[in-house]
This record gives sequence, structure tokens and C-alpha cells, in this order.
Amino acid sequence: MAEQHLPERQSPLEPDYHPGSHGNFEHGVDVILSETRPGSILQLAAWPGEESRLIEIIRKVTGLALPDGAGGGVSSGGSAAFGFAPGKFTVLDEAEGLAQAFADAMTPAIGTLTDLSHGRTTIRIAGPKAEWVMAKFFAIDFALPAFPLGAGRSTNHHDIFAQIQRTGADQFDIYVFRSFARSFWKALCYASEEVGYEVQ
Repeated sequence: MAEQHLPERQSPLEPDYHPGSHGNFEHGVDVILSETRPGSILQLAAWPGEESRLIEIIRKVTGLALPDGAGGGVSSGGSAAFGFAPGKFTVLDEAEGLAQAFADAMTPAIGTLTDLSHGRTTIRIAGPKAEWVMAKFFAIDFALPAFPLGAGRSTNHHDIFAQIQRTGADQFDIYVFRSFARSFWKALCYASEEVGYEVQ
């Protein structure tokens, strides 16, 4: 039997994804926008009392050592993980197949696993004005001491649910539902026009 190859997922941003410099960029760009495409995006939730066991499983499967408690996170190479609520974590990897690795490592007594790989779009915003643009959308303190490297937050922009992880000193990855991704992308581009932005 011939091997079947699934078509690559089309980005929901494609019709409005225009590489190049935009907005007020005469004196340079202060924001860089892009889409990243992790192969695996998972949500893990521990049953009450099982959070530390789930954190240990995340460490064994990914090599990422998460701190206890919601909001802490870590990223290394092509992997990232962060807590977004008590006992709930988002775990990502550049490669596909992470869901199976967790399914093999977890038992139903520890918690639940949901594969969101085909249901989320990842938008990256970086640059010296990234915090400033993000503050237009979310009532969160984006300053580095309040939102440290690797940490994650779960919030909303109007009706658009978003999970945000700080992946660099001036860089954030935003995970939104694919069905809202194009609308959010257009709003983010519009909000970045004032400082000049580049789509990569």
C-alpha cells in the first residue's frame, strides 16, 4: 500500500499575511510580527492533588523543568511549557507527535490531555515596542519583572481567548483559536502601524 501524505495545514492568516514593512516605518520598525507553526500544541490538566506528578511527567517527556504554580513557564530550543491556571499547562514542541508521548507517559488518574495542534494559531510579536502594542489589547502588566521570561498568561481580547508566553526579553508568543486568528492578526497589524512593523 502506498504511503499517504497529508497536505500541509494552510494558515488561516494567509489571505492577510503580507511580508514586508508596514505602517510608520520611515525611521525603522519597532515591532516584528510573524506566525510560528509548532507541530504540537497540548493542554494538560492535573486532577486535584496531582499537579506535582504532572509537572514531573512534563519534565520527563520534554526535558523542561516547570516551577510549581500557575503562570510559571520555561522554553528551550523548540519546546516550551507554561502554566496558565492552577494545575493546567500548555506544552509545545516544534515536532509533531508530542501527544502520543504524553499519552504513553500519563495515566487517567493523573489528569487529562487535549491535543490542540490543529485548533490553535501561534502569532509572535517581537521588538522594542512589543510590550507597548500588547498593552493595547490586554489588561496585563507586560514589564519584565511582572511577566518574566518563560511565564505564561491566559486572558481575553474582547471575545478572543488568548494564551501568551514571554519567549524573549522583548518577544511574546500568542496562541489563539484558528477561527479567530485572522481577525486578531489584522487587529494586531493595525495596532502596530503607529510604531512601524515588519511581517516576516
